[in-house]
Amino acid sequence: MSFRDIKPTKSNLIGLQKRLIFAVRGETFLEYRREQLVFQIKRLWKEYLELRSDFIALFKQSLIKLNQTYEEMGKNGVILISKLSRIQYRPMVDIQYQKKVGIVVPRINYKLFQEEKLPAYTFEGTSHFLDDLVVLLKDFFKVMIKFSEIEDLLLKHATNFKKVNRRINGLKNLIIPRLKMNIKQIREILEEIERENYVRLKKTKDLIVIKEKTT
Repeated sequence: MSFRDIKPTKSNLIGLQKRLIFAVRGETFLEYRREQLVFQIKRLWKEYLELRSDFIALFKQSLIKLNQTYEEMGKNGVILISKLSRIQYRPMVDIQYQKKVGIVVPRINYKLFQEEKLPAYTFEGTSHFLDDLVVLLKDFFKVMIKFSEIEDLLLKHATNFKKVNRRINGLKNLIIPRLKMNIKQIREILEEIERENYVRLKKTKDLIVIKEKTT
């Protein structure tokens, strides 16, 4: 709303003053919110780096073991064992949503149920790297889920921080200065109107006095 759209009245002046108080309080609250987000991002960043390191390490080890298994068994043999293992393993994934610091984040509960204790393949004709690969992949999926959770949480905190920071800049650099300028202009106009009324009343009084003296 531009100053031309605001009538210079006392009621509008009071309304603008209330809006200014509300805007200043909003800026204070958002700054406190931004400090909270910065604290959370710093706390999560250390955990994120640790999980990323574990994720990358397990990913590299899994690829190495997979490549070694391919070399000894061939790709088709590994694919066949993988299809047979689907009957034995039953993954369960449950996603729940929680609200933390005003942000909704998913929590993934992952469990891998094994129907039988023995593997779905024989030791004869298979690579000795295959057992190591199965163990690595189980750990890899657990770490991958934890890493995806904290990465998603970190991205949401960063997005929220960007929104809060943009709102603070809008209040500080645009809305609050404009309200202050409008209040100042209305005060100046009202003061000028009061001076004109005072001069008008004084002249009227002088004319009445002069008229009384002449009669």
